[in-house]
Amino acid sequence: MTYCVGMRLNYGLVFMSDTRTNAGVDNFSSARKMFTWSIPGERSITLMTAGNLATTQAVVSLLEERSKAVEDRDPSILRQSTMFQVARLVGTTLKEVISYSSPTGQTADDRFSASVIVGGQIKGGQPTIFLVYPAGNFIEITEDSPFFQIGETKYGKPILVRAYDADMRFEEAVRLLMVSFDSTIKSNLSVGLPLDLHIYENDSYHTDRQRRIEEGDVAYTKTTAAWSNALKSALEQLETFEI
Repeated sequence: MTYCVGMRLNYGLVFMSDTRTNAGVDNFSSARKMFTWSIPGERSITLMTAGNLATTQAVVSLLEERSKAVEDRDPSILRQSTMFQVARLVGTTLKEVISYSSPTGQTADDRFSASVIVGGQIKGGQPTIFLVYPAGNFIEITEDSPFFQIGETKYGKPILVRAYDADMRFEEAVRLLMVSFDSTIKSNLSVGLPLDLHIYENDSYHTDRQRRIEEGDVAYTKTTAAWSNALKSALEQLETFEI
């Protein structure tokens, strides 16, 4: 299991993912879940994965392989004309890998299942994010649904729903995501540090603003400790329920 969030703000896009993988309660390891492609001045694409690790790695490997020699390989994620076409390519690739891996054919709930968040901007279009399902179909982010989650979503969603604001600055959005991830990490062993962060500013067309948040990161530790203390303080201030 894993946890990934893609969020759209008025200033751009924010992506965060954990890196934990597990094959049982006593077998944990780390694997990158966030991947980026860019052509400076033309496009920036970020992809995050959740689900069967072999499936997601095969999807990313295919996308990578088909993008390295652009003149020889097609379709390439670096040659799609719009983010919609990028989402279609990712969906097709995901469906292809799942169908190939499953000897009985693709089903959305089988052990080869995976889901993907892909977002970014291609020159001439607006920044956007898509959620791609195991069947290869996908939906696009909207004002009513301004963020997507995949993986272990339930623990981190309440704070996002309550506190998200499209006008928040990147720093505020990262703080919100830190709290969302901390809630998930504390509730589920299959999600854990390090975390990968990518901030994309509208019309920048690059992937430079990336950071890995390791165990002991000062900003993360201070933010999550302050959030824990604030929750305890808020609880103490609530009216006592009389029995």
